[in-house]
Amino acid sequence: MNRETYQKMIAGEWYQPSELADLRLHAQTKCFEYNALPPAATAERLALLKSFFKAFADDAVIEQPFHCDYGCNISMGEGSFLNYNCVMLDCAPVTLGKHVLCGPGCSFLTAIHPTDPKARFTNVERTAPITLKDNVWLGGNVTILPGVTIGENSVIGAGSVVTRDIPANVIAVGNPARVIKQL
Repeated sequence: MNRETYQKMIAGEWYQPSELADLRLHAQTKCFEYNALPPAATAERLALLKSFFKAFADDAVIEQPFHCDYGCNISMGEGSFLNYNCVMLDCAPVTLGKHVLCGPGCSFLTAIHPTDPKARFTNVERTAPITLKDNVWLGGNVTILPGVTIGENSVIGAGSVVTRDIPANVIAVGNPARVIKQL
């Protein structure tokens, strides 16, 4: 692994993802192994996730299949749950607090690509972290974009695209997600 490139990625600076291909391959291999485990192999599933995530609570659950870019930038708090087909592009930290519930098909996208077409040819990107505070609930197929924080106890309606921070204790829905109700 190129330590300098990794530090740039975590810091949100422009970096070359190709220089971290070995780290992504490691995560892809771990995801492949995880997705191949029988559902009843709970101890093995837990051990595998703990082996490559930054932090993973003993009672957190990820349903298969699951995919991520690096794994080492993901933290899942106690009682948190990801349903089937979730994707975490964890180029920056993705942090789920305690008792976070995510419906099937949720996507956590931390990568930011240049909007200038010529700059995209250089294959650089930068990142911004995603944080879900305690007791957040995401409906199915919610997409969380780079740099978003969702406050504690908030609910995001199914199919929503969260493009900016959501405060605590609200329900937000839509594309882009907007607060529609205080809890």
